[in-house]
Amino acid sequence: MSAAAPRRSLPRTVWALGLVSLLMDSSSEIVHALLPLFMTGVLGASMLEVGLVEGIAEGAAAITKVFSGTLSDWLGRRKLLVALGYGLAALSKPLFPLASSVALVAGARFMDRIGKGIRGAPRDALIADVVAPELRGAAYGLRQALDSIGAVLGPLAAVALMALFAESLRAVLWVAVLPALAAVLVVAFGVREPERPAAAKAANPLSRAMLGLLGARYWAIVALGAVLTLARFSEAFLVLRAADVGLAPTYVPLVIVAMSAVYALTAYPAGLAADRGRRRALIGWGLAALIAADLALGAARSLTAVFAGVALWGVHMGLTQGLLSALVAAASPAEARGTAFGVFNLVSGVVLIGASLLAGWLWGAHGPAATFYAGAAFTAVALAGLLWASRPR
Repeated sequence: MSAAAPRRSLPRTVWALGLVSLLMDSSSEIVHALLPLFMTGVLGASMLEVGLVEGIAEGAAAITKVFSGTLSDWLGRRKLLVALGYGLAALSKPLFPLASSVALVAGARFMDRIGKGIRGAPRDALIADVVAPELRGAAYGLRQALDSIGAVLGPLAAVALMALFAESLRAVLWVAVLPALAAVLVVAFGVREPERPAAAKAANPLSRAMLGLLGARYWAIVALGAVLTLARFSEAFLVLRAADVGLAPTYVPLVIVAMSAVYALTAYPAGLAADRGRRRALIGWGLAALIAADLALGAARSLTAVFAGVALWGVHMGLTQGLLSALVAAASPAEARGTAFGVFNLVSGVVLIGASLLAGWLWGAHGPAATFYAGAAFTAVALAGLLWASRPR
């Protein structure tokens, strides 16, 4: 199968959801690229507070996904929840430049991530609903690639705006409101949801019988996702590592640009490779890339070393994130697909809270190198487990 063939075969809804991800991620990454500096430099937050805000916010998003995914199964409708999630995220964006304390930033971040949680599982389930099984790797890879393009455009805009507004963080954060509003409009007018037969609607998705449909293969994927999350804490620490090495505030968003550009270039080819049966190799190389990224970032004494580690981090994301979504879709029945994505993200989110808190504590108590070396150690354990499970019987 050529790369062009699956692109032409993917339905309009997949492209629309990819465009929505591009727009919202452009907005979110303007905020995300500058928020650590805003919290520590303007509001006086400690590293532990940064880790706490990031961990709780991302954990809240993941916990919300289980309920929104389940609700989408019960209703038999997904677009409404997708629109609600993107709308809530858009409403949170003005709160960042208005914030005068860490608590207010935490509230805005919480609201933004709750919006992400509401939309995440229904959106991923909707993609599986409209795409043939043999093209799901390409579909999830495409959405991740467009999402990552947004993550490139957002920080690039942040760099230009920081120069334009003389490094006024609040002024730049106000601009992030515009692409978020555009994303909501694309959801409203560009996303189409197929009618689902009554047999595909779950009467009680969280019942024991329904959860019983999620077999051992699914729970193994959940465990794999949890281990990856434990090893990969918030990307806010990438930004702070670059600033620690000496990158000027105006150019700090380039960290997210570099990571996201590599992510975007890797995600779609990785999706095609997953559709061709190369899933185990993708996971293995993805873990190896994360180990190399952590080691490079931990040992970094120059910006060249930091950006090398950031690029490897992007390789890891591109090889693994779309693949995990495709694996969850393949291991779950249609009537419980939203619940399957929700539970997967719930487990990952709970782990992320602990991972981000641990990263913040290690940074504050033992320095940035300890944070990244710990991540490398967790990833090495995961890679060893994968190799052990893959050994010849």
